[in-house]
Amino acid sequence: MREDEAAAVTGVDVTTPSVARMYDYYLGGKDNYEVDRQAVEELDKVVPSTRPLAVNNRRFLQRVVRVLAEEYGVRQFLDHGSGLPTQDNVHQVAQRVDPESRVVYVDNDPIVLAHGRALLEENSNTAVIQADLRGTEEIFGHPEVRRLIDPSQPVGALFVSVMHCIPDSSDPAALVRGVVERLPSGSFLVINQLVSEDKATRDFVTDFMAKSTGDRWGRVRQAHEVERYFDGLEILEPGLGEINDWRPDSELGPRQLTDEWYEFGGVARKP
Repeated sequence: MREDEAAAVTGVDVTTPSVARMYDYYLGGKDNYEVDRQAVEELDKVVPSTRPLAVNNRRFLQRVVRVLAEEYGVRQFLDHGSGLPTQDNVHQVAQRVDPESRVVYVDNDPIVLAHGRALLEENSNTAVIQADLRGTEEIFGHPEVRRLIDPSQPVGALFVSVMHCIPDSSDPAALVRGVVERLPSGSFLVINQLVSEDKATRDFVTDFMAKSTGDRWGRVRQAHEVERYFDGLEILEPGLGEINDWRPDSELGPRQLTDEWYEFGGVARKP
């Protein structure tokens, strides 16, 4: 979609970088614009590991969905902050295990809605809705969620590389608790986010992304802060940590040449 075409889509701002479109560019996608690419170039000057980090994050998502579907029998997924469609999306991974698997994608970027609906128009077990992932009641009350997600059966609730978009003022830990409270027993919570133990890196990226995206950003955090999201849940092996260490199935993924920041998280089950 050209920039003039995107501007014609209601609500699409092609003058301000979008987190979803920047991520798309890092993954080698085509649904991004010059403003997104410029932001990526500036970000890479300070955190040059971001491209392999993005690719490995996508691989983590695919592994998690496959494991939950194959080993734990999960047949429905709610993907918060899903981003733009790319190769091997959640529904494709899950439906290879069971074609009846159901997936709802949630994102507040209108261009995600436009591309997602075009991709999924012939897949009745999958939907994409436009909503702020902080609007838990709105999401769970959405007609598509009510149509596809059975509240009596386990759900895979995904928050993959998105919690750093939630500011402290929105209380991300409370957001997670609110979602977990609505999930039936036996459901799974998947969370990872960008962390750094270097204060200069945390401060730079947080400030840069907030300014670049029109303050649609949260904060790069530390690992111990992310651990609190999993309070009260049964953490699956191998525990919480750098996502490349979560049940790796290949050594072929790109390696970060620098370690100024990384994706930290894991998977837990609701008792």
